[in-house]
Amino acid sequence: MKTKWSTELVKTYMEPHRNEENALPMAKYMKNNFPFLGIKTPERRDIFRALLKENELPSYELVQKEVWELYRLEEREYHYVAIELLGKYKKKLTVGDLAFCLKLIETNSWWDSIDSIAPNIVGDIVKSSRVEGEAEMIEWAKSTNMWTNRASILHQLKYKKDTNEELLFATIERHTVSKEFFIQKAIGWVLREYAKTNPDVVRSFVESTNLAPLSKREALKHIK
Repeated sequence: MKTKWSTELVKTYMEPHRNEENALPMAKYMKNNFPFLGIKTPERRDIFRALLKENELPSYELVQKEVWELYRLEEREYHYVAIELLGKYKKKLTVGDLAFCLKLIETNSWWDSIDSIAPNIVGDIVKSSRVEGEAEMIEWAKSTNMWTNRASILHQLKYKKDTNEELLFATIERHTVSKEFFIQKAIGWVLREYAKTNPDVVRSFVESTNLAPLSKREALKHIK
């Protein structure tokens, strides 16, 4: 019989792999915003796969509780596991779960968590309910929280031909005056990705919009 999922169970899988030699440089790479266990990504994903295979996942009704418990732990790897756990429920998540996603985005905020949550989880939720989801993204774009702004920009990162150009460009235009590196980088990144689908439209937008040099450079990186 499989063991029921819990934070303590996750710890029994993670803690034996604690590696102080790895932890210090990993924390330094993230500007020492968080302590690390020292478990590198490939190993952490192996551990997560073992967790899924050998234990019972929480019910949809309990997943937010379990995710939040992991997300409140100090070490960054637990936050990654929390996000991966939530991602396992992508097909069940609805617009009503965006508030919880926002809670994660605005807690323990850094580019690595936002870049996992926004395109991989929030993006899927919005795509499944475009009218309500996009209305929420417009509100996120207006937020005073820079990381919420970044999430609103990046939620369409993987949309390709399903991209809502009007929303994408309006969201970008709202933040063209931002001096924040992570906003300028997000603008360039999402435009660079969309350029793989529609390079002419991206080129035209970049030429007609007063983007930061970083955003412009990133956006046009692969356009001939």
